[in-house]
Amino acid sequence: MTWSKEFFKGIIKENPTLVMLLGTCPTLAMTTQAVNGLGMGLATTFVLLGSCVVISLLKNVIPSQVRLPCYIVIIAGFVTLVSFLLQVYVPELYKTFGVFLSLITVNCIILGRAEAFASKNTVGKSVADALGMGLGFTLALLLMGSIREILGSGTWFGIDLTFGVLEPILLFATPAGGFMVFGLLVAVVNRLSHYKISKKKMGCEGCAGGCAGCAQGCGEKKEGND
Repeated sequence: MTWSKEFFKGIIKENPTLVMLLGTCPTLAMTTQAVNGLGMGLATTFVLLGSCVVISLLKNVIPSQVRLPCYIVIIAGFVTLVSFLLQVYVPELYKTFGVFLSLITVNCIILGRAEAFASKNTVGKSVADALGMGLGFTLALLLMGSIREILGSGTWFGIDLTFGVLEPILLFATPAGGFMVFGLLVAVVNRLSHYKISKKKMGCEGCAGGCAGCAQGCGEKKEGND
């Protein structure tokens, strides 16, 4: 149960992009198309998973005085591995990523999870946390990329959805459109989170006017018990 909790928290409740607002640089830069967002999300997830496993294994060996430089070296090693794999097997995506592939090394999501979680927990929990956070980040990028590509280009994963009838809204393919979509998604997730919290309130704490003003008869039940 603990591992599943660590996994699912990163998808919505503690989504690194839409809730904690981390990794906004690649989020805005690499979401002009759905395939770019999906690729960046998967690459970041691979680096996050590998670095968190290694850091969790070496947490008792790495001196506290140099832990951050050591974390960065470990992360950079996995970024280099991803870079080689993409360059060989997906060269077009590798060229699209450009400098943002190397910038995964200093992605605050990866360094933050390494410092806040992997360095303090077991390998199993670190794997669950890394996969959950990586999946949440990937889904956020995929959603943003899909919205911007559909509205801005009229395609989705290269498939034409307009059939020559509708004109794409080019604004969504620009940085301004990226900020707009990002802000709307953050607002929607924030609203849904507050709605779920309010639905969980029960008893007198959820009454606007206390027990006496409860519309469900909470006040009457209390008086009857007295």
